[in-house]
Amino acid sequence: MDWRLPKGVTRMVLVRHGQPVEEMRGRCYGRLDVGLSSAGRLQAERAARFLSEAPLLRIYTSPRQRARESAAPLAELKGMSVDTEAAFREIDFGLFEGLSYEEAEQRYPQVYAEWMAHPTRVRFPEGESYPEMRERVLAAGRELRTRHAGETFVLVSHGGVNRTLLSEALGMPDANLFRMEQGYASVNIIDFYGDEPIVKLMNMTFG
Repeated sequence: MDWRLPKGVTRMVLVRHGQPVEEMRGRCYGRLDVGLSSAGRLQAERAARFLSEAPLLRIYTSPRQRARESAAPLAELKGMSVDTEAAFREIDFGLFEGLSYEEAEQRYPQVYAEWMAHPTRVRFPEGESYPEMRERVLAAGRELRTRHAGETFVLVSHGGVNRTLLSEALGMPDANLFRMEQGYASVNIIDFYGDEPIVKLMNMTFG
């Protein structure tokens, strides 16, 4: 990877957190503060090695434990601190938090059916809707790009956050959001020529 940045270009590097602990598999976890599995820690270390030569000015992370743990190997490798940005947290599943998909369907059949049919339109009971999440993520993303104009920075967060920022860059409608895969510890790169985004890399994973 050639990390040299053309003059005046702002580079946003997006990293999804590594695989979470096994007990969260098949469950809804957005607001829940869960850590990484041993496989997730290894994925984060491999992503850090890939980014080791990038001229990063800052490392940002979601406040969730799985994101902070995923940012730690890169911060250690680069000798940098990590800044937490609350706006980049994952969507809040409300009363779905911690439930398996089967449990969510049994307890809230109407909302679950709407979620499966229109995942970016449903509002989770006592939680968020995707448009609410999108608004906070895009506003925070614009703020970071302004703060680091002409520089390279990394954001370690979540699949939903990455898809939101990538879909804005690609001009994709909400309904197509899940056409983009975001594997655990995947790396994505968006270069901004002023306000014009160019997606340079998407969903690069490391096992």
